[in-house]
Amino acid sequence: MAVNPNEDTEFNDALRKYGIIPPKETTPPTPSPPSSPKLHDVLDDLTPEELKELGEEITDDDLDRDIDSYRRQRLAQERLQQKRARFGRVYPIGRDDYTREVTEASKINEEGDEEEKGTGVICFLYKDGILRSDRTSEHIHTLASRYPHSKFVSIVGNKCIEDLPDSRIPLLIIYRKGEIRNQLIAWGADRERQLEELEAHLILCGALDLPRGPLGERRAHDGDDSIEEDDDDTSFHMRSAATSTNARAPKNIRAQTKKDDSDSEFEFDM
Repeated sequence: MAVNPNEDTEFNDALRKYGIIPPKETTPPTPSPPSSPKLHDVLDDLTPEELKELGEEITDDDLDRDIDSYRRQRLAQERLQQKRARFGRVYPIGRDDYTREVTEASKINEEGDEEEKGTGVICFLYKDGILRSDRTSEHIHTLASRYPHSKFVSIVGNKCIEDLPDSRIPLLIIYRKGEIRNQLIAWGADRERQLEELEAHLILCGALDLPRGPLGERRAHDGDDSIEEDDDDTSFHMRSAATSTNARAPKNIRAQTKKDDSDSEFEFDM
């Protein structure tokens, strides 16, 4: 007599018990249906004009008021973001501009910034023709466009710091509230660096603020939740691998700038 191992019978159960036929295949559980999206999750994807059109089609008065209120918040937030987005490109500077365009600029608070966090300023010291410097320059221009609330400036390395060696290029000096928050020396000298690495460094040291959502909430770029925003008092410091493994003892480099016909100095580790 032929036995159908797929039949659910006591006889087959006995055969399975003694290993004569294979175990019965289990039916995979039915997946739970996806949860219904929240109203704001749906509205986030709509433009203010689309929100207005949606409100005109809604017959429920309470829902219509919610949509109209959300649309007004979006419009107000967009106007505020446009005022705050003061930069959006890389500004070339000279040595005499350093104090005004970097140190003093980092002390300026955004409009409506109740925390008075100042402005993140990234000073990019470069030299044309050095591959890692040219690559970093491309990344700097991309980030300047992506983060218009932060100020990016550039200057040829030895025009900012006399006799700056090519081995220290590119050099990024990061300011906020008039203070140096971080230095990235010879960025990309140890290995080819990606745009996302530089972006993460600048966010972690407080130079970049995470982009805001439709209602002004902080969001990681492109939905990436792996980067957490540090608070204003972060003590995060880092150096590139090429610098941290350099056997020579660090030395202080002073560069002079001029403001109102008087000399001022900034100092950082090399």
